[in-house]
Amino acid sequence: MSGAALGIEIVVVFFLALFLLHRYGDFKKQQRMVLFGTLLAWYLCFLIVFILPLDVSTTIYRQCKKEHEEQASVLSPLPSNHSTANTTAAPTKSVLTPCYKPWSYIPDGIMPVFWRVVYWTSQCLTWLLLPFMQSYARSGGFSITGKIKTALIENAIYYGTYLLIFGSLLIYVAVHPEWYELQTIGITAANTWGLFLLVLLLGYGLVEIPRSYWNASRHGHLLIKTYFKASKLMTEKADAEENLEDVMEEVRKVSESIKYNHPLRKYIDTILRKCPLDYQEKMGRNMDDYEDFDDKQNTYPTEKSLVKLHKQVIYAVQRHNRTRVQWQILLQQAIHLEDVAKNETSSTHQFVHSFPSSEPAGWFSRYIYTPTCLLRRWFYRLLSVVLTLFSVAVVWSECTFFSTRPVLSLFAIFIQLAERDYNYLYIEMACFITIFFLCTCVYSTVFRIRVFNYYYLASHHQTDAYSLQFSGMLFCRLTPPLCLNFLGLIHMDSAISHQNKLQTAYTSIMGSMRVLSFIANGFYIYYPMLIVILCIATYFSLGTRCLNLLGFQQFMDDSEMTSDLIDEGKELIRREKRKRQRIEDGESRRREWKERYGNPREDYAARNRSSHEMKETSYSDTVNSKAKYTRSGSRAERDRIELLQDAEPLDFNADALTDDPLDPESGRHSGGRYLSMSSSRSRIFDDV
Repeated sequence: MSGAALGIEIVVVFFLALFLLHRYGDFKKQQRMVLFGTLLAWYLCFLIVFILPLDVSTTIYRQCKKEHEEQASVLSPLPSNHSTANTTAAPTKSVLTPCYKPWSYIPDGIMPVFWRVVYWTSQCLTWLLLPFMQSYARSGGFSITGKIKTALIENAIYYGTYLLIFGSLLIYVAVHPEWYELQTIGITAANTWGLFLLVLLLGYGLVEIPRSYWNASRHGHLLIKTYFKASKLMTEKADAEENLEDVMEEVRKVSESIKYNHPLRKYIDTILRKCPLDYQEKMGRNMDDYEDFDDKQNTYPTEKSLVKLHKQVIYAVQRHNRTRVQWQILLQQAIHLEDVAKNETSSTHQFVHSFPSSEPAGWFSRYIYTPTCLLRRWFYRLLSVVLTLFSVAVVWSECTFFSTRPVLSLFAIFIQLAERDYNYLYIEMACFITIFFLCTCVYSTVFRIRVFNYYYLASHHQTDAYSLQFSGMLFCRLTPPLCLNFLGLIHMDSAISHQNKLQTAYTSIMGSMRVLSFIANGFYIYYPMLIVILCIATYFSLGTRCLNLLGFQQFMDDSEMTSDLIDEGKELIRREKRKRQRIEDGESRRREWKERYGNPREDYAARNRSSHEMKETSYSDTVNSKAKYTRSGSRAERDRIELLQDAEPLDFNADALTDDPLDPESGRHSGGRYLSMSSSRSRIFDDV
């Protein structure tokens, strides 16, 4: 098993990152560079989280071997000429206890190289490549050179700040004799910024995640919040549609002004390909490409303005598609929650849907884990209580992890108890659950926060390139300080615990923070205590109340504005349900009409032949002999027409016609007008 666990986790983490990217990104429409950069950033961050428990267990085994070697050197047996040789040999065997190699042991030399590659790759991504790729993907340039130029200009201030910080650090190192610690200083600066952001996000997630699961057990609360979201989303959807209309109108004007042989026409065609299909058809019908452009006119747009327009089109189309998809998803959720509320008071024990689902439910959700059963509700409540206990343990440990005598950090106590018995499986599971919970609190906050319309992670493949890469940057900046904070909680970082223990391979790559004592002994110890204040502020929703005062509507139970938006959302959902009900009724009537009157082709052919024979018999009693001769003379033509008519779908009331449909002279009678319209009516009805 040596190294096998490392290889298995590398593969599993890759597919996990790929699954999340598939959920939020769009493999078919987004650029390959954007997808690759985001996937690499997410993959490296998840890899650090999953591999770190293996590093901890391997370090504990190496520490055990080191202690045994030291004890063996101290308690080594004396030479045979001494009389105390037999007395010292016995204590040696009783003191030294065997060290069991962990099942996931990683050979020496692998982990330092692995951490060095993962860490520096993630840092290059977050500080250099991803900001450039963000500007490149968001640029409206029409060529690779133009996009690169725009990206460099936008990131000039960004990279200039890096040069200023690097110059300051270089001056600091030149003044002090520890010039070789420049790498550690750079790592310290990056982790200090990451820790500052980490505490903010962690303080929110520690409270909000348990509360979200508790609220998930309250169907009434979820329904009211869904109404509130529907009202806000409809406003955003209308704004997105209006913005798209304005941008498309500007595109239409530019497209009409620049003709087919203008040098800038190729840029217009590129912009038109980014527009929705219905707008492309409208603009294509209004094109007069046969007209030449006039060189004397000066009303043509510049290439710079077309680049700006191209950028606006990309943003407007993506925002419109995102709000449209989210509205459909939110509508489904609201209808489902309303069905749950109705079925809770129903006397029947079968869940009745307002609209039939396209996918049949499984037996587990149909009979055991139904939406109205108490099992689902109590499961969410139990999960919320467990997560709350984890949150309390994290807050307590963040405030006491610097105390080593006595050990007050709960996670350090758990790891040290397992370390005595060398229970490596328990150590790895405890480390993984702890760091996974911390990452869930931090990463879920990254997925939830929304910076206006510039950064917004939307599921169902609706996240734009800018938001995907911005999330990758945040993950790369947050993961290293989160892992260092975790190692401090379990007293595996000697820079904080001040214990003479072996460093993990991850800590050895990150470097010792003692080179900057005011950060190692001050900021890293006391700043995480602010998490208590952040948790209290999140529990009482102080941030939400401040946003409401600033004009950003947030969901609050005791707000008058929230009540108005809930009523508005309820009316919107009711209106959409009526619209969907009318569509369902129309389709059901169409199916019923088709089942009643849409007879098979063979039945109609037989009925058509019988009616033809009856009408031919009645004709023989009323027409003269000349008409009979004409009809019999065109028998071959009438047979050919009959075969053609049998091959076509006929009108539902064709059997009510009183004239002979096969009579070539029937066009002279009044029935001939119905014959000429029958095929057209049949096609129109089928289309409807």
